[in-house]
Amino acid sequence: MENTLLTNYMSTDSVYDEMLGTEVRKHYQTFVQSFLKLHDNDVKKREDMAKSLFMKQGITFTVYSEGEGVEKIFPFDMIPRIIPSDEWSHIEKGVKQRLTALNVFLKDIYSQQFIIKDGIMPASLIYSCTNFLREMVNVEVPFDIYSHISGIDLIRDHDGSYYVLEDNLRTPSGVSYMLENRSMSSRIFPKILPENKVRQVNNYPNILMNNLLAIGSKLSSKPKVVLLTPGMYNSAYFEHVTLANLMGIELVEGRDLLVQNHSVFMKTTKGLKRIDVIYRRIDDEFIDPLVFRQESILGVPGLYHAYRKGNVAIVNAMGNGVGDDKAVYAYVPDMIRYYMNEEPILKNVPTYRMENDDERKYTIENMHNMVVKKTNESGGYGMIIGNAATDREIAEYVVQIEKNPRQFISQPIISLSSTPCYIDGKLQPRRVDLRPFALYGPEGIEIVPGGLTRVALKEGSLIVNSSQGGGSKDTWIVEV
Repeated sequence: MENTLLTNYMSTDSVYDEMLGTEVRKHYQTFVQSFLKLHDNDVKKREDMAKSLFMKQGITFTVYSEGEGVEKIFPFDMIPRIIPSDEWSHIEKGVKQRLTALNVFLKDIYSQQFIIKDGIMPASLIYSCTNFLREMVNVEVPFDIYSHISGIDLIRDHDGSYYVLEDNLRTPSGVSYMLENRSMSSRIFPKILPENKVRQVNNYPNILMNNLLAIGSKLSSKPKVVLLTPGMYNSAYFEHVTLANLMGIELVEGRDLLVQNHSVFMKTTKGLKRIDVIYRRIDDEFIDPLVFRQESILGVPGLYHAYRKGNVAIVNAMGNGVGDDKAVYAYVPDMIRYYMNEEPILKNVPTYRMENDDERKYTIENMHNMVVKKTNESGGYGMIIGNAATDREIAEYVVQIEKNPRQFISQPIISLSSTPCYIDGKLQPRRVDLRPFALYGPEGIEIVPGGLTRVALKEGSLIVNSSQGGGSKDTWIVEV
């Protein structure tokens, strides 16, 4: 039986399709020619193999919203999302520019605060941010790097333009799925992948490890690095295990570490071992119960002061959350102009701050055309999409906005681009975003060519988060 999947594929009206314009886009043509040679039955077998391998390898994530922290196999769609190298070059330059400005912003906001003094950003916005840590003011950060690992979420509008949707500067997750997706593509498309000359992503752990060692080089000629996890009940625990294994470092929990004389040690069967660099996947508020949340049993008592004294490096730095607050996001283009004297390469989605009376009024009057989000939520939680909400849901949400406007922003609904997905034995368009991962070390910023493409697997949905029914697919950067 010949492959009829692609010939029967129909893109969605008024939505930019990554593969199909008036004809198959040039950067998809090599893949399509190879894919057409596969019989329908062969495609189904490869999908079954991918599901089986994900199950056997335990590639999972945890959903908290279902009450008990249910562990699920991460949904994988085998049709790759393909990006030509010239588009990738544009993305890469834009992400580097943005991260450079955000990093300078974090340094500035925790020291001189010139951006406030010069009237670029209101002080009230910073001090009302729940993730602004006064404890980080005037703390010397190694190499002045705050966000060593960042995930910048990108979307495309109906005309194919890229927009930055969110900056993730705290503990961005998903890179292990990027690596696993590529591994899976190699298994199910052993010939098609090399035919497309896809750029590699598997050096991510090496780049990260080299950066961690370089950051610890001021503390030791042979820095000892660990990955600090909240434990197996965390939604990203699979990723923590994967990254620690790939980098060959210890995966530790708070109870495995202790602080003596403002230095950090790991407990081992051979006694205490000094730790120089901690790649932490624990949120700020849980990292040290002596300074932040006293009830936390995830962190390490005394860690903050060891860090403040410069006896240990923490990756990412504490206090980064002020840089990815969704209300602060609105000012990133101004940051780029202010700190770098450049025009932003990547566009922001137009953003309205609800504490501004006019912008709040406009949003409430146009709720059916807006997405409203909480400024400190992630994972698709705490948001409402106006055209998919009932009048009652909107009314209840408006009450919350009026009660605490600082906690909300709104944006017009962007018609995310779509890409073909293999669902129920046929190719169907589904909406996607893209999270490239940037690594900032003493030698500069590197971005692994690819990133995590997240897919809204529910028909018509714009929410790509795995916690909300999304999945992912491999991202191929190809020369055309």
